[in-house]
Order: sequence, then structure tokens, then C-alpha cells
Amino acid sequence: MSPRSSDAAHFLGIDCGTSGIRAVVVDTSLNRVADSQCSLNTHGNNRRDSAIWWAALETVLIELGQQFDLSAVRALAIDATSGTVLATSTEGVPVADALMYNDTVDDNSILAAIANVAPNTSAVHGASSALARAISLQQQHPTATRLLHQADWLVGKISGNFGLSDESNALKTGYDPVTRSWPGWINDTGLDASWLPKVIAAGEVVGSVSQPFASRFGFGTDTRIISGMTDGCASFLATGASSLGDCVTALGTTMTMKLLCDKPLFEPQFGIYSHRLGDRWLAGGASNSGGNVLAHFFKPDELQRLSALIEPLNPTDLNYYPLVNKGERFPHNDPEWPPRLTPRPSEDHVFLQGLFEGMASIEADGYQRLVELGASSPTSIRSVGGGA
Repeated sequence: MSPRSSDAAHFLGIDCGTSGIRAVVVDTSLNRVADSQCSLNTHGNNRRDSAIWWAALETVLIELGQQFDLSAVRALAIDATSGTVLATSTEGVPVADALMYNDTVDDNSILAAIANVAPNTSAVHGASSALARAISLQQQHPTATRLLHQADWLVGKISGNFGLSDESNALKTGYDPVTRSWPGWINDTGLDASWLPKVIAAGEVVGSVSQPFASRFGFGTDTRIISGMTDGCASFLATGASSLGDCVTALGTTMTMKLLCDKPLFEPQFGIYSHRLGDRWLAGGASNSGGNVLAHFFKPDELQRLSALIEPLNPTDLNYYPLVNKGERFPHNDPEWPPRLTPRPSEDHVFLQGLFEGMASIEADGYQRLVELGASSPTSIRSVGGGA
């Protein structure tokens, strides 16, 4: 462990994804000085169990502390999966497993209640709506008093304050980023609005780490907590994208496409919504295609070996739409959208190339859809994520 002087500022970023938690410490020049990661499967197989999220984060922080003096960390921020929600007590104790970002709600009465009052431009419509998941949790667990997003709960565990969220994570639960408020119509969906957290802008100071957290992991009690954002938005910023027209495709478990615009774009019929980023907007959507499809057919070592055999300049023309199950969010918003994965060639590397080509086609269609609907024209495209 390398001790640091009190005036050497360092910063900690924590990423909570579908399959694991990663963290990195950087200095003021953005040089990486320590990093760690932990698969959620290390602590159990139920990704909806918040105790597993916390156990994985503890593992990551302990390993970081073995590399670096965490008392030198001046501030930290967390990103997490978009639309994952958790019902808790006032003290932040979960009353049940979380509902994940891609869990759907089959109760038509909930979906109808939302559709009857929510504006068409809101990101709350459909079976995969985070608001629908919130209402479902409240109906199933009426003794709970708080609704928290995944990042909110982790921030609460670190700070002791379980009543806060950010504009990015709250978007799909119905928060209005234009008026910067929870809209009144949410009360008419059947959700008790007292469940909802207070929302602050991404990048604002939430508070400081709690004394127990500081003592447990070696942080200073003056370490500030900065409000974060969803994992998709965080991956955009991590690339250095900052100009209008910059695009970032995040190929993780799913495939998220975002484009930096000077105005918001909300087209839920195409699965398009916009996150607020200061006075600019990240417009985009997420396809259900992505690394989950690759992992369904191939092991990591197979992907590495077969990737070396593909011939990008010789298209397969297989015309795949790679999905594990039916249902798509963007660039088509259709719960019945079918996978297209046949015919399968006898050679595995040709099949893999066909999957890549299908994902590239979805990516191209996604950015074209954004432009058609009024977004800035793309000027650059960056790729991030484990699948990239």
C-alpha cells in the first residue's frame, strides 16, 4: 500500500453492472493508480439480491485498500444499472429482491394505469418500465417505505442517507428532466409518491462517507460522495466524448447507443429517451442484443479463438438479428420482436461473424433512427464495454 500526502487528491469511481462490480482510483491527471473488480457470482447466483451487490463491493474495496491508501480519496461516485429498483424500509433495509432493469411486469392493470396518465414522451411506458416495476414492488410489499434505484441504495450504504437519487437513474421511474421534478401524474398511477427519493443533478455533492464506512475501508470521513448516473451514461463520459454529435456504443450484456445533443429527444415508440447532462442531453436507447447473445453461444476462450478466424471484409450476408429471447427495446420497441439466428453455418467462426454483423446493423439502425427523429448528426462513434 502506497501512502499519499494529504494534498495529493485522488478520486474513486465505482461501476455496478449486471455481472459484477469494478472500481478505479485516479489522480487529478486521470492516471489510474489502483483498480479492482469482482464478479457477483463470487458471492452468489442471485443478481437481484442486494446483499450480493454489497458483498462484491466490499471485496473490491478491500482489494483496492491493499493497493492504495484510500484515505487519499477526496471524492467517489457510483454508476449502476438503469432502471433496477429496490423496495426498502426507511433505514434502507431491503424487504425483497430487486427487480432488474430488464425484468418485465405482466400485470396489465399496472401498465394501463401508467398509459392512462403518463405523457407519451415519458420513458415509463411498456412492460419493461421501471415505474411499472416500482408499482409492482409497492403492491407486493406494502410495508416498505422507500423505492431506491441500485445506485441509490449503494450510495445509502456508504453515506447512511437512503433518501437520494440522481436525474439519470430516476429518469425511467418517471422523473421529468426538463422540469427537473417528479411529475404530479405519478400519484395517479397507483404509486405512493412518498416512496420516491429526492432527486439531485448528476455531479452534485451528496454528502460524505459515514464513519462506519470510513473506518471499515480506510477512507477519510471527509471523503465526499458525488451523485452518479446510470452505467450507460457513465460509459459515455468515460470515453472522453464531450462534443455535440459524439456517439458511444456500449457493448456489455446489452448494447446501449447514446448521442450527445443540444436538445432532449423522447420517442418512446422507438425506445428513445434522453438523459440530462448539464445543459446538454444524451439521447439514445438500448437494444437487447449484445454480449448476452455472444455468451449464450460461446465461452470467452472460444470467442477469442474464433474472432481471429473471421473475415470482416467478406460479409456472411446471414442477416441475423441477434437476441437470446424475443423482445426488443431499440431501435425497435416491440416485446414480440423475434430473434433471427438461422441458418447456422457449420463453421463456428462464420456464425460468430454473422452475430457481429447483426449487432453492427442494429447499431447503424439505432443512430439512423436518432437522426431521423431530430438528433444531432453523428460526428464520431466510440465503442466501450466488455463485449467491445
